[in-house]
Amino acid sequence: MTIIETKHDVEAKTSKPHRADLKLEVIVVPVSDVDRAKAFYASLGWRLDADFASADDWRVIQFTPPGSACSVIFGKNVTSAAPGSAQGLYLIVSDLEAARQDLLARGVKISEPFHGGGDVHAGTDEPYLFGRIRLSGADPKRGSYSSFASFRDPDGNCWFFQEVTARLPGRIEATDTTFSSSSELARALRRAAAAHGEHEKRTGVHDENWQDWYADYIVREQAGQPLPT
Repeated sequence: MTIIETKHDVEAKTSKPHRADLKLEVIVVPVSDVDRAKAFYASLGWRLDADFASADDWRVIQFTPPGSACSVIFGKNVTSAAPGSAQGLYLIVSDLEAARQDLLARGVKISEPFHGGGDVHAGTDEPYLFGRIRLSGADPKRGSYSSFASFRDPDGNCWFFQEVTARLPGRIEATDTTFSSSSELARALRRAAAAHGEHEKRTGVHDENWQDWYADYIVREQAGQPLPT
């Protein structure tokens, strides 16, 4: 029996399968006192999205950090995890010190900035993304992904600020450059302005098309592409 493949059959075999978008939108944080946790997360300045209850055995509260596509949920009978057991919750910020000062102004205790010590196996500090060694202060080279600060909710669930100013290649499509707030865009513009100043020093010429240079720098920085010089 002879089987004849049509053009449609061949295209169906060679075409790429449809990729379903998988959007992480909720993280469940285990807490022991729902009202105490609600007061704490409200003090962070996060948006309260929901507070639903049913009788006395179920309650769910949802908060969303500013600029985040992912929300935090906690409550009563929403998870079997032990209160305080969430120890690796990372919030990406473009300016670590500005984020720290915001929490301090709200009366929230947060660590001093720190960066990694290199050896992920040595040291006695509490583990985090880069291992166990925590050196005081932000990363001296201020490398993207390399500076941190940490804080805890009343149950001990541990949150980290991680400073990211330029993404590694492939993390963000170059056509998808976005900013979650005007302050985040302003910081990107300041970084572009500083880099453009060095660019004009090297060329010795005033760049009348600085707007194009700024735009190219900002898009490349966020997409993790080589920056213009």
